[in-house]
Amino acid sequence: MSQRVLVTAGASGIGREIVRAFAAVGARVFVVDVDADGLSALAQEIPGLRIAVCDMARRADVERMVPEAVEALGGLDVLVNNAGIAGPTAPVEDYDPDAWDEVVQVNLTATFNTTRLAIPHLKRSPAGVVIIMSSMAGRFGYPNRSAYSATKWGLIGFTKTLSRELGEFDVRVNAILPGCVAGPRIQKVFEDRAVLSGRTADEEIADALSIQSLKRLVDPRDVAALAVFLASDAAKSISGQMIPIDNDTH
Repeated sequence: MSQRVLVTAGASGIGREIVRAFAAVGARVFVVDVDADGLSALAQEIPGLRIAVCDMARRADVERMVPEAVEALGGLDVLVNNAGIAGPTAPVEDYDPDAWDEVVQVNLTATFNTTRLAIPHLKRSPAGVVIIMSSMAGRFGYPNRSAYSATKWGLIGFTKTLSRELGEFDVRVNAILPGCVAGPRIQKVFEDRAVLSGRTADEEIADALSIQSLKRLVDPRDVAALAVFLASDAAKSISGQMIPIDNDTH
């Protein structure tokens, strides 16, 4: 039977590549995002894709969305918690508290709410899997990225705890920790860093690459391939792990 997969924030970036990768191996995929146009474009690209608009910052939206996804798919085997926002680039003393709350709500609380609602269905799957998108910011501290880094560290603790809770039900839980992934989002981060540092965005990119063994940005398709692997039977003995895909960042 083909896997039944729910992907949050799948209309662009890493999420879109994850949707494409699961669809390419025959999975039935339900994808949600706040971007209705992006979802429509993806649905035109991938026949049979199920889509729904969902603001992950709103608990009511999430509580409506998960049962809708399960009903549309006829159950749930794989949950990919991909939703996340970068938030502002600013030192802690200048960080907007409302922006902090928004980052925590989307990056951490939405993952909690989606997962708690999905767990009963994952327990009924013959091979339930939860994949949580953390970041290399969940391994290191980053100046001027306090909310983002704090939430990504929080997702590590959530992953470790969840894997212990769900192991007896044969549900596996792992976190993926991407580095600097090519795309508009990381470009905006570099531009914001440049404003604070007085350097150019290109200089910020060069500085980021200087601490990597492989001197390039991460291809989002590689992150998607890792997600598909972690959800496959080939990874049936992998759970509770934090898996970097960051071109060997030190």
